[in-house]
Amino acid sequence: MLDLPLEFVPQRPQIRLKDSASVVLHFLNSQQELRVTTIVSVRRHGKVVIGGDGQVSLGNTVMKGNARKVRRLYHDKVIAGFAGGTADAFTLFEHFEAQLEKHQGHLVRAAVEMAKEWRTDRTLRRLEALLAVANKDASLIITGNGDVLEPEEGLIAIGSGGPYAQSAARALLRHTDLSAREIVESSLGIAGEICIYTNQNQTIEELDADT
Repeated sequence: MLDLPLEFVPQRPQIRLKDSASVVLHFLNSQQELRVTTIVSVRRHGKVVIGGDGQVSLGNTVMKGNARKVRRLYHDKVIAGFAGGTADAFTLFEHFEAQLEKHQGHLVRAAVEMAKEWRTDRTLRRLEALLAVANKDASLIITGNGDVLEPEEGLIAIGSGGPYAQSAARALLRHTDLSAREIVESSLGIAGEICIYTNQNQTIEELDADT
């Protein structure tokens, strides 16, 4: 049982979103910088996996095809991926890792404090990205609105290709016995076939999980 609220928005009404596709659509309507990638996370059979594609786009131009948008944090006990501006995302990674250190690796507490800082700090609130983070116990989405969301079915899909990847991953979860890694790889591949901001160059990170 998690001992902290999973959704926190200081000084404004809370946006209640049930799944990561809803998060993606809400942000795509307001922040065009997020139209640059696909990040997928799946929990299954004692594993949690986060994967992302490698494309970096500037407008209609592909600037790079092998970017690493998924990384390990906090002594390799947390994995995280980002959708959004690269410089913004790595700044947010640094702040999130600092919160993990402060709270001794407690993912939910670190995420809530990170969301609060992101929403209220004058510098951080200008940064545009979505973060998908996971450890052995939980998978979360952190947004610049101050939200910390625990997705349904342990499935996260964010970025411009998120809705396509989520549809594919959900079908594979319900109708196959594929591993978490195989589902992430397949759903990223399908998103890359549809979304012009997503390519087939994948970065995958995996942890043992309790669920």
